[in-house]
Amino acid sequence: MSGSLPGKGAAGKAGKKGARAQSAPKAKPKEKAAPAKPARKAAAAKTRPRKAPKRKLVRRPKAPILYHPGPLIDGEAALAEAAARLRALDPEIIGKLVEVGGATPLRRQQPGFPGMARIIVAQQVSTASANAIFKRVETILAPLTAQTVLEADDEKLRACGLSMPKMRGLRALAHAVANDGLDLLGLGDLVAEEAHRTLVAVKGIGPWTADIFLLFCLGHPDAFPSGDLALQEAAKIVFGLKKRPDARRLEAIAERWRPLRGIAARMLWAYYRNARQRVGMALEAG
Repeated sequence: MSGSLPGKGAAGKAGKKGARAQSAPKAKPKEKAAPAKPARKAAAAKTRPRKAPKRKLVRRPKAPILYHPGPLIDGEAALAEAAARLRALDPEIIGKLVEVGGATPLRRQQPGFPGMARIIVAQQVSTASANAIFKRVETILAPLTAQTVLEADDEKLRACGLSMPKMRGLRALAHAVANDGLDLLGLGDLVAEEAHRTLVAVKGIGPWTADIFLLFCLGHPDAFPSGDLALQEAAKIVFGLKKRPDARRLEAIAERWRPLRGIAARMLWAYYRNARQRVGMALEAG
């Protein structure tokens, strides 16, 4: 009996080893290799072609604004002569503008600091408001010069009816004239492109304001503020466009009127006033 016990123990151990050997395949050690998938993905990624780097868009510089030279529109006689020339240049469209808009207004303004101040005051307000505010400006800040504007405090400027943006615009203009050597009267001696660049270099004076100064204060025959909404709307109506042209498209449309785009602008404003029964240009009288 005692001799059979070791045999049974040995057999038991052998049995256990055999059981372990038989159960070994069930462990499926190969399944432990699952984490190798990322390595395969990494290897596959290495074989994929690399995406080309995104190219930076190079913006083309805007074409310089060009104004055709010509006789100044400095009075009613010069305006009438230029209007007749323009009608001969584009009889169909100009004929429509005159038929609806009537007589072409001159809208001549003072050429120096008062003229530019009036343009700033007239921005985005009605004709009646622009005239009333500017009358108070001329009274309260008399004589209207760059120095009187710089010496006026906020309370005095608000008494004129000026909004904060217009106060900042007038002060920036006054500072440029009094301290930076801006010669508004002397701009008439420069070519129009140089005069325009000089004006837009002043903080608060944009292309529209500069073009209006060239048009009404200096009398340039080819100045054309293509960003003006009333001009865009008038062009939409008279050309039968589906939507209002933006500044760039209106600039292209207005090429047909060179070298008298300034006269066409006056006619478009007059056309807009009668077609829409609204004033598109607040500088009705100078």
